[in-house]
Amino acid sequence: DMQVHHAQAVQMALLIRDGTTDPTLRTVALDIITSQQQQMGQMFGWLTLWDLPQSGSSEPMAWMTSASDEEMSMGDMTQDADAGLGMPGMASEAELQQLEDSSGRRAELIFLQLMIAHHRGGVQMAQQALELSDNPDVRTLAQAIATSQAAEIDQMQKLLQERNAQGLADEG
Repeated sequence: DMQVHHAQAVQMALLIRDGTTDPTLRTVALDIITSQQQQMGQMFGWLTLWDLPQSGSSEPMAWMTSASDEEMSMGDMTQDADAGLGMPGMASEAELQQLEDSSGRRAELIFLQLMIAHHRGGVQMAQQALELSDNPDVRTLAQAIATSQAAEIDQMQKLLQERNAQGLADEG
């Protein structure tokens, strides 16, 4: 599930990296692309090493069994049927299309909103992995994901606030 989640983050980051001229946002996008592709490779390698399939036979997110219904609903779980298998923070196909069809400041705003929600979902998944796993390698990666994505959320919220403030100044 985390590989699928990461793949969508890479997809969105590629769209904005190629669709913005803002150097800070391009750097954020590149960091998301490289770090999440590396982590996807690490997860792929573990499943191969452990002789496990790359996708499970259970419903997506079934492993998050210890999460309460309240915790799951408090995350950025989208209710959109095509939003990505019920994973926290996943953008819907319509939202991805909106990002792809947008440019300039509008694309930046859409990306930041979607990626903040996406990272919140990733943090939620990583925290659940920390609760469920006793494997030190899995726990180390889960903690790294939770920590780095929380920091990126803070950075992206600041970038979003700057753009919203700029938009208000442009209208005034």
